[in-house]
Amino acid sequence: MHVSLSGIVLGVLFGLIFCAGLDGFSAPAEAPAPSASTGRQFRAGAAASNITPRLGISINGYFNDRQATHIHDELHARCLVLDDGQTRLAIVVCDSCMIPREVLDKAKRRIEEQYQLPAGHILISSTHTHTAPTSTAIFQSEPDAPYLEFLVGRIADGVGRAIHNLEPARIAWGVGREPNQVFNRRWKMKPGRIPATPLGGTHDQVKMNPPMESPDLIEPVGPTDPEVSVVSLQSPAGRPIALLANYSLHYVGTGRDNEISADYYGAFADRIQQLLGADRQDPPFVAMLSNGTSADINNINFRKKHPPQPPYEQMRLVADAVATEAQRVCGTLQYQDWVPLQVGQTELKLGVRLPAPDEVARAEAILAKAQGQPLKTAEQAFARETVLLKDYPREMPLIIQAMRIGELGIAAIPGEVFVETGLAIKQQSPFKPTFTIELANGCSGYIPTPEQHKLGGYETWPARSSFLETGAAPKIQAALMSLFQQLR
Repeated sequence: MHVSLSGIVLGVLFGLIFCAGLDGFSAPAEAPAPSASTGRQFRAGAAASNITPRLGISINGYFNDRQATHIHDELHARCLVLDDGQTRLAIVVCDSCMIPREVLDKAKRRIEEQYQLPAGHILISSTHTHTAPTSTAIFQSEPDAPYLEFLVGRIADGVGRAIHNLEPARIAWGVGREPNQVFNRRWKMKPGRIPATPLGGTHDQVKMNPPMESPDLIEPVGPTDPEVSVVSLQSPAGRPIALLANYSLHYVGTGRDNEISADYYGAFADRIQQLLGADRQDPPFVAMLSNGTSADINNINFRKKHPPQPPYEQMRLVADAVATEAQRVCGTLQYQDWVPLQVGQTELKLGVRLPAPDEVARAEAILAKAQGQPLKTAEQAFARETVLLKDYPREMPLIIQAMRIGELGIAAIPGEVFVETGLAIKQQSPFKPTFTIELANGCSGYIPTPEQHKLGGYETWPARSSFLETGAAPKIQAALMSLFQQLR
């Protein structure tokens, strides 16, 4: 079915105006008394809930499943609550690969019921560490139902504790750069050097994560985003309360795939606390690093191998580099005693790329040959994905959310977003600066741009990891721009 782009944009715009009016601008049930000096009071509170699982639990992130054999470092749902006296909002960053919308919706409902914070004012995201419990069924990993219920409770607890910790605060934000840790992972290669896909396709023009230092490498097919965005909260006397940072890097990896770890996101939180001299506070200082738009970005320089390193060393090096830049930015900030807060969101329905009957038949034949044995090849893993994807609905609803903190804009998208989209959002947003938090309020797989879809590559192969229509990115971007204009 053909639908004109103008019709889609107009439909989205009218829907956004209605929805944002309902849950984007409502006031909290209880507002604090204004300060005597300004007539307004800005408050902030933060808390971190431990979401570490039991040993033996499933770990996702690969084609094959893994089970946790050790816990290297604890996982957390790091929670920040802001209140300007009229509007209250919460931002939660979870040490998880990805969390489905139904789990996050349940956590939001519990928060709304227990703490009277509107669900539409809550942003919950995953960092995308690949060494955390499976929360979303993907490839051969299945979530543990008791852990999901535990996760809901701990997220709600964390927000409740952050509300309990609300205190007068001042706020500042800024943007730094760390270009040495981000590399585009999708590469053009010499003709004939890109293998067929696990789905049988032979038309890919790029390869994700090509061989290191290969003479067949030509060039990466996209940019990177080196910005380190920082939002800092302090007490009026200058005591650090919380820090929210944002960096567009997929994940780093630990070298120990069966061990639970928050990856460099958790190491960043620990390091920036140390650099800011915020250890052993009461209430505790909370740092969090959200993931920007990193679907096509990782920490590997394919032109040059780095020397062998012990497990967790590269994770620590990246965390230190990003934290050091965040500390530098903090030293330049001018804090404000009050800024306005606003939230807008809408539900955007996008098409799903369902497999054709012949693709399903091919997949079923591959699985039949496996005769119920564990699936060991990428072809078998994607065959299973094809069979499961055929039962998906034709449309998928996504929460698209925008936040305003003074003149700072935050865009929230429930998927793994290509960096080109994040750069475009930063450029087009009326708020300066703006950054995007991906895997927020759900997980809807990779979201390549239409141009990157044409090039093919892993991130475009139809599966539960990549199923939205090829025009999803520009529709999401248009929805966010409409929300930002309303907040403006």
